[in-house]
Order: sequence, then C-alpha cells, then structure tokens
Amino acid sequence: MTVTLDFFGAAGTVTGSCYRIAHPRGSFLVDCGMFQGSKTLNALNYRALPFDQREPEFVLLTHAHIDHSGMLPRLVKAGFRKAIYATHSTADLLSFMLPDSGNIQESEVERINRRNAQRGQEEVTPIYTRADAEATLKQLREVAYETWIDCGPGVRARYWNAGHILGSASIEIEVQTGDPRQPALRLLFSGDLGPSHKAFHPDPEAPEGFDYVVTESTYGGRDRPELTADKRRAVLQAEVAAAMKRGGNLIIPSFAIERSQELMLDLGHLFRTKQLPRLAVYVDSPLAVRATQVFIEHAKDLEDMQDGSPFEMPNFHFVESVEQSKSINRIAGGAVILSASGMCDAGRIRHHLKNNLYRQEATVLFVGYQAPGTLGQLLLAGAIGRNLRRRSAGPCCERKCWRRRNAAATC
Repeated sequence: MTVTLDFFGAAGTVTGSCYRIAHPRGSFLVDCGMFQGSKTLNALNYRALPFDQREPEFVLLTHAHIDHSGMLPRLVKAGFRKAIYATHSTADLLSFMLPDSGNIQESEVERINRRNAQRGQEEVTPIYTRADAEATLKQLREVAYETWIDCGPGVRARYWNAGHILGSASIEIEVQTGDPRQPALRLLFSGDLGPSHKAFHPDPEAPEGFDYVVTESTYGGRDRPELTADKRRAVLQAEVAAAMKRGGNLIIPSFAIERSQELMLDLGHLFRTKQLPRLAVYVDSPLAVRATQVFIEHAKDLEDMQDGSPFEMPNFHFVESVEQSKSINRIAGGAVILSASGMCDAGRIRHHLKNNLYRQEATVLFVGYQAPGTLGQLLLAGAIGRNLRRRSAGPCCERKCWRRRNAAATC
C-alpha cells in the first residue's frame, strides 16, 4: 500500500503549482495553478490535464495567487464538484480574483479569434469563463489556521501561517497508508513563503518531524540581503526622491495583491514622517482597489494596522473607471502611479508605460519578480531601445535598474 506524489507544475519553472497525492482510499490536489510568463509557458494552460479532473476527492489551496489557484475554474468546468479548502482571507480574495481571471480568459480569446478570422484559422475557446469562476467560488470551504480538518477518507490537514500574502498558508497533511501497523505519512507543503521583516504578517511557522517537505525554492539559489522595514523604506525614499527630481511621473508596475498594499504602507509612512512630501499617489488597478478593501476588512488579523488603516491618506487616489485611468496621463509630472499587472503583461500598466516610456524625465520602478518572457523582464533586459544601459541596483535587493542616456528609469 503506497502513497504517491505527482508534480504537475512549479517543477522546472516558477508557476503552475499543482500536486496530486494518491493514496489507498483516493486522491486529492494541493493547489491548481496557472502557468504565467512566456508564450511557451502560457500554452501549457491549454494542454489536457494529466489526470481525470473529476477524480480528486478535494483540493487544499495554499493561497490566492493565480499561479496557485488560477486553474480551479477549469477543474470545475470539467466536472469537479467537491470541496476546495482555503483560509477565510484567501476565499475573500478569490471572490474577485477568479472572476477577473475568467474575464481575462474571455477577452484574450476574443482577441485571438479576431486575428484567427483574418488568417482563416479556426476559433479557439477560453480555458474557462467568468461563469466557471463564479461557480468555483461556491465550492470553497473556509478553514482556520492551526486547526485540524478531516477533509477526506484517511486524510486530515492543518493550515499554518506562511507569511506570504493575506491568507497564505503552509499545509500540514497526514495520510493513512492503508497499513494499520504503520503510522500516518506526514507531509508539509510550504506554499509560497514570506521573507523575514514582511509587512502585515508574522514570520512563517509550522511544526517539525515530517516525512516529506515540499517547499518553494524561487530564491533558493540566491543570497538575498536582509532588509529591515527601515532599510526597505530608505531605499524606496531615495528612489522616489530621485524620480521627482527628474520632474516626471514615477510609474510602478505592481502586483495587485499584497505588493500594492505594501507599497502604500511604506509610502504612507514616508509621507507621515515627512521623509517625502505628500505626492499624489494613484492606485490604478480595480483588482488592487478590491484587494485593499479586503485588507481593511481583515485589519484585526494583520500587523502594521493597529494605528488605523495605512491606506487612508488624503493623497492616495483609488482609480477604478477607464476614463479616470486615462485622465492620469494628462498629468505632466510629479505623480506616483501604482498599476497592475506587476510583470506588465496585461492591465492598465501597459497604458501608462505607453504614455511615459518615451519621456526622458519619467521613471519606471520595478518592485517584484519578472518572469522570463514577460514584458517587464524584456524592459529590464533593455529591449525598448539601443539607448538603454544597465546598472547595478546596489541595495535594492532583488531589483535591477536601467537608464536612458539623459535621465534614469529606475527599478
């Protein structure tokens, strides 16, 4: 009687996390994520899944990021009708993240089909639709941290804080092997882990003594400098001040979930302590606006929120409509624009890049991982023109910077 573990993503690449555990009494999944990045990686989302989507008894979800949750609606579309276990905060984030992902699938296919019609090629169908995503939400089952749940025959699980984003968890799992003479097999799936000194969340935690640990290793081969909150804010203050000195706008491609809220937290601190003048900050991402509201609703569960919401600054402007978004580009300079997506592959950030990259006084600040093949990675590689040169980021941790001849665009 054996327990087997299959890796269907996040092995050999960063995204597409999906693991299947088969045991004598059934099988289940940990995460069911979407591949993100290059066209080659995105194409993996359209392939047939290497298992019967109706087979798993349940899904254990580590957190809401689309590379961990984004294929759940496809699973449901294929006939999966069972429980998807997630923390309360994760469920709240998914309530708008998955429908938004469904909208993206539909709009991308509409664009592809217009092109295919011009070329005489067959139409394609979306991986899933908004309706599939909304149906998925009905199968979410909320769980508390550090509490055992019996989730299927011979399996129980317990969620631990992973310190990555709101609601993120490492999942402890016990699986009965089918042999009464043997103890249950103990597994830990780390999910994505937060670094030390992470805003909003305490350091990750979990028990010990596992038979197997499946852990993320995105930065496993790198030495990352230890940055306290004060050091991180000092780096940000220097970059914002330098951008404003050039006279243009500061454009920040930022992930809508967590990274945008971290930036607002740090910018708010710099404004309140008068380390920066109170510049106009435009949060131009409907997804980021919704996520910020979820942070406010879960303030009691978060650190750095005890003295009131860090997001309620008079110079923070939350932009939702398309017309409001377009109007920002009439601002000649002196504004900070936070916009998604963080890798510049979709969303309103592309609109802001189009309207600012040609301006010698503009600054673009990259604050997150840029997957190979994404527009963000291409920009960092100098792909927008021969008049770019790379420079070291110094204390900017994972960031890399580039400049025009006459004025810098800094990440």
